[in-house]
Formats: sequence, structure tokens, C-alpha cells
Amino acid sequence: MKLKTLVIALVMMCTSPAQAEALLSFQDILALPHGSAAQRITYGNGPQQFGDLYLPKSKGLHPLVVMIHGGCWRADLPGLELQAPLSEALAARGWAVWNLEYRRLGHDGAGYPGTFEDVGLGIDKVSDFASSRNIDLKRVVFMGHSAGGHLAVWAAGRSRLPATSPLHAGEPLEPRAVVSLAGIIDLESYKDHGPDACGGPGIIDRLTGFETRGAKAFADTSPPRFLPLDRGQMVVSGALDPIVPSSFGEAYGAAAMKSGDPVQVLTIQGAGHFELIAPKSAAWIQLFPLVDALGELGGRP
Repeated sequence: MKLKTLVIALVMMCTSPAQAEALLSFQDILALPHGSAAQRITYGNGPQQFGDLYLPKSKGLHPLVVMIHGGCWRADLPGLELQAPLSEALAARGWAVWNLEYRRLGHDGAGYPGTFEDVGLGIDKVSDFASSRNIDLKRVVFMGHSAGGHLAVWAAGRSRLPATSPLHAGEPLEPRAVVSLAGIIDLESYKDHGPDACGGPGIIDRLTGFETRGAKAFADTSPPRFLPLDRGQMVVSGALDPIVPSSFGEAYGAAAMKSGDPVQVLTIQGAGHFELIAPKSAAWIQLFPLVDALGELGGRP
């Protein structure tokens, strides 16, 4: 299924002040029950260069979600375990899921270009195991949350990076669509106007190498700089998100649409930041059928 128009959808749910006070935290996500059915596969020799592969029980070729976790690009916050419950839930619906780990600020070699290189290498590793795991490379969707939403959208646009960039990839694995869940997609805007929840502007500077690269640091790291991505995008925000306010997703979605990309923008009422990775949340009642449609998984429960 291809996205054909920009849709700004307000998914209405009953929200009371008590509900607003009870927004999920990352600790709540880590406490969610999930199994250990994933297979760990390395894509490099570094300690953070690995991913967890979840496979569905269904037969035939499987669509794939490349999952990229958030955590402010920081090593002192949780990693791919944040996406384990959602990865497992998607696998139960018929998706294969490749849940990536990568170097984050605080790890040796993280930042620019290491963090971006890891994400690219991890994604391209899929080509090595796709055939043996019955993965359909024509039905690949990138998905990321928060900082991982930025990296997912960045990865979806890698083919547009100039050959002069250290992050340029000749033939990267490309998705049919990318899904940002509360993604910090526009690094410049978030640095200048975002809350300090991730550590303030200094985190963006460290990620992009701004201190040594100056203004050009955003040219190959911040997706608005290389729009259009020439693929479908789904930009999801929580209306109550204090970490990545919905205005950031809505502004990026409008810019992507103006560039000619097919985009869906969804602002989910009653949802905060972490509801968007809690598979049993009211948000995912709305999102599962939309995401399944991207992989042509019609008729799922």
C-alpha cells in the first residue's frame, strides 16, 4: 500500500487530567512482558554492532520492519530492549522485525560518523540473511522511536546523500515506507526550539559533530535537508508528548509534503512519548492496521 496524500489525523480518545498524569515512562516499557524468541545477529565487530531478529510463525515471504530504538542517542539510557515488546507484537502479526542496536554517545566512536555508520551497516546487513529467513525485500519498512525516529527517517534518505559525505552509501537497502514514532526528525529545529529532555543543544552538537563541522553538520544528518525522500512517510506524534511535542512532527510532515513526498501525519490525542512504543496502548489500536497495510498484511487481528 502506497501513501498518496498528506493526512493530518487527530485520533480522538477520552482523556481526563488523571490520564494525562499517568503517561507511560521508559521504565514502564522496560517492565512490559515479552519473550526471548529473537535471534541475535552481529553486523560488525564492535560491542554495539548487533541486532535482534524476530520472525513470525506464518509461512511464505515475510514483510520486514527495521526497528530503531530511541534514548536521545545516549549510551546511559536503555537500548534496543525498549523496542522488544513492540517488535514481538509486530512479529505476532506476521512481520519479521530487525531490532537494531548501534553506538550511542558515550560509546567509543559514537556520534558523527559512527552512529550513522552503524545504522547504515545494520540495515544493509538484512541483505545477507533475507533469503534464508524468507524476508521480502520489496516489503521493507523502517520504523524508529524518538532519536530512533530520526535515524529511521535519515536512513530512508541515505540514497540522497552526496558522494562527498562520509555517510554516502552506493546501494543502500531502501524501504517502501518509513514510520517515525515521536521522532526528533528535524535536528536543527529541535536544537533551537526543543525541550531539554535529551540534554539540550549539546546532545545535537555531539551527534552531528557541530563543533568541528559548523553549519554543514546538518547537511547529511538532518532529514529536512535532503527532502524529498521519494518514499512514503508516516509521522506519528502524541498530543501530550513533553519530550518531542507534536508540533515538531506536524511541521516536518508539512515540509515533506511540500517537497512532494507522500506523507501521513497522525497526532494521537491522549498519548505521550512512550505510549507510541507500548503495543497494548490505545495508540496502537489505531496504528497496527495502518502499519500492517504498509506490508500488505490485510486481515490481521
